[in-house]
Amino acid sequence: MYRFADPYFLYLLAIVPVLVYFHLKQKKPQTATLRYSNLEVVKSVGKSRWGRYRHIFFGLRTVAIVFLIIALARPQSGSKEEEITTEGIDIMLALDISSSMLAEDFKPKNRLEVAKIVAKEFVRSRANDRIGLIVFAGESYTQCPLTMDYGVLLNFIDDVKIGMVKDGTAIGMALANAVNRLRTSKAKSKVIILLTDGRNNAGELSPIDAARVAEALGVRVYTVGAGSRGTALYPINDPILGKRYQRLPVEIDEGLLQKVAQMTNGKYFRAVDRKSLENVFKEIGKLEKTKIEVKEFTRYEELFWVYLAIGLVFLGLEILLANTKFRKIP
Repeated sequence: MYRFADPYFLYLLAIVPVLVYFHLKQKKPQTATLRYSNLEVVKSVGKSRWGRYRHIFFGLRTVAIVFLIIALARPQSGSKEEEITTEGIDIMLALDISSSMLAEDFKPKNRLEVAKIVAKEFVRSRANDRIGLIVFAGESYTQCPLTMDYGVLLNFIDDVKIGMVKDGTAIGMALANAVNRLRTSKAKSKVIILLTDGRNNAGELSPIDAARVAEALGVRVYTVGAGSRGTALYPINDPILGKRYQRLPVEIDEGLLQKVAQMTNGKYFRAVDRKSLENVFKEIGKLEKTKIEVKEFTRYEELFWVYLAIGLVFLGLEILLANTKFRKIP
């Protein structure tokens, strides 16, 4: 970016064409004012080959004036800079990996595989947030602590599978584990997204007690009930007949999940298929937007000294030539 701090001085450039006009006017033939009785001596001296270049004085002087005027206008070169301030969010994903997550009502895959795909899409959509992962069934443990290295987190999500911990649904322990990970967080917003397809039937801590702790620490909990309404097909590995399917009722404790979300100023969602689960995570993403402030400013560098130096060089060159090659002898 280029600008003039004092552009009004540029109006002085209007004198340049005036100077050119008067210079051209003065170049008309003039009548001699001196008379000599004998010109033989003068003729013997001959004409200097530098005489024909005397118009260079006017050119040097004009260029010097132009550059000096530009210097007065204070030319400046600017570069734009941005100052970005972000208020990141700390998010813990708590993912149910109990055997019921193998139900195949989230076509074309089972609940867990679809939940992993959607969770990865959610992670990729975030920026400047720390995200971690808790997995739970009959017990709960941290699969990935809070991190901004989304590549590592995505790999941990890929590694999640049924059977990593004993079976069951310890919602209270999963909440407590996630809250503990956020306990020392300095983020302005601390969030837990808990996804489950069952009822709390394991663990030493109830979901309500864990929600009270979350509420006290200012952690907001979004709960997601994953599963179709009514019944769903569950795969069963029979040692004799092999893999077969059995239709079982979907039992999600929606009342509990709603209460946990309400206690922590969060929200409860129900996802009955892949599309609705994707919409749930998109809505949570909209509710939990990272605040980004961008301040743009321009830093200017003074360039007047460059034009001043060039103008003085041309002016000095005129003076030098006037007193050497083009010196006049009275």
